[in-house]
Amino acid sequence: MQKNEIKQDCNSIYRLCKYTLMMCALMAAGCAQQNSAPPRVKVQDSALYVERDQGIGTAELMQVAEDVLAGMYFTIEKADVQSGLIRTMPLPGAQFFEFWRSDNVGADNTLAANLHTIRRTVTLDISQKDEQLCIGCNVQAERLSLPERQVSSSTRIYGIFSQSSSQLQRLKLNPDQKNEMAWIDLGRDKQLEAEILKRIETGIVRLSNHQLQTTESET
Repeated sequence: MQKNEIKQDCNSIYRLCKYTLMMCALMAAGCAQQNSAPPRVKVQDSALYVERDQGIGTAELMQVAEDVLAGMYFTIEKADVQSGLIRTMPLPGAQFFEFWRSDNVGADNTLAANLHTIRRTVTLDISQKDEQLCIGCNVQAERLSLPERQVSSSTRIYGIFSQSSSQLQRLKLNPDQKNEMAWIDLGRDKQLEAEILKRIETGIVRLSNHQLQTTESET
């Protein structure tokens, strides 16, 4: 009789330990899932907002943004961490054979870049709003206006846009055309702005996951 009581007590202790270990495993899994949650990032009105408690500051955001712009073949003209400003050099729109580029977002922009000479300049402005870091994106598009040169007859039609002859076509402009050449403002390219912010958002999530994995490996 005493042996049965001892056996029952042992079974009870075993079940208690088993349930305790199961609860600890579930709690650990819940904590790991909470820690690995993606950072709170949202895109709204040509701007991206990041919660400041994600361990990502202005310098990290600028590095992610610069990597995104470089991946889209933009050249950085100015990057100031103190003011949170990034500005690129004007980038001519991709042509149809440059399939590796992604600065023409949408069929209308792709068509315009192949019919005209288009260039775009990106400006990113990082600022703090309440408990969030805000990245504003502005993409200005321009089209080259090249006036035609007056010709005296149809046989000299080859010289309308450049210093060409009937035997050789040149890309060199006529002097009077250089003076009248201008870039026409086409306004903001909203589609490219959205694409840039989407890529920055992906970069922020990737950076946050990398930081989490580094922290877990150290512990």
